[in-house]
Amino acid sequence: MIRAEGLRYGAIIADAGLSVGPGELVVLLGPNGAGKTTLLRLLLGLLAPDAGSTTIDGIPATDVGPAERARAVSYLPQARPVAWPARVRDIVALGRFAYGAGGRLRGQDAAAVDRAIAACDLDALATRAADTLSGGEAARMHLARALAAEAPVIVADEPVVSLDPRHQHRLLALLANFVASGGGALVVLHDLDLAARYADRLVWIADGRIVADGSVAETMTADLIAQVYGVRARVTADGVMVTGTL
Repeated sequence: MIRAEGLRYGAIIADAGLSVGPGELVVLLGPNGAGKTTLLRLLLGLLAPDAGSTTIDGIPATDVGPAERARAVSYLPQARPVAWPARVRDIVALGRFAYGAGGRLRGQDAAAVDRAIAACDLDALATRAADTLSGGEAARMHLARALAAEAPVIVADEPVVSLDPRHQHRLLALLANFVASGGGALVVLHDLDLAARYADRLVWIADGRIVADGSVAETMTADLIAQVYGVRARVTADGVMVTGTL
């Protein structure tokens, strides 16, 4: 469980709090510059807040060491560059380094990598050079790396950015399957329709403040969309249609 209360960080985050744990897919929504990435880094203890607190499994996040943090939470940042032509399997295997795995993987480390590769449908690509993958293939590879860690929670910052609709749904379905199997996920999205389809809970942030936290039915409203994004929208059972700016 990740839990934060009263977070403040400079002029970026003001009195923000949220929680995420196993059994739910939480989507963080907000416009560019709202403080989403900063909030994620505060939640993970990668930044120290000016006020408030974050705990990971009850331990102050800034006191959690890198290996312990990686075993508790798998983090997919926005930037996921591949700097060398390593094999896909080798990139996925990076998810096991928090357990002291290195060199040739054996036993439970190799089994975890195999499960992650299979879950993300990468068996046919396992020996390919990572820098030859398409955008959708690379996104699945990085998610497989997160899954290989077998941490109870995944935090993903815009994991479907630049992907076509098919690959967006494919990746979010993989995250939904992870949650259905007992994991928890906190995911930053910009697409309101995707959020409405896959989220168990929506957290809305604007100007560094959490302005709503609840189910899709409770919070996906035209009034809240106008407040957060400054656009007019029509919300129906078929999705969200933006009709203009305010």
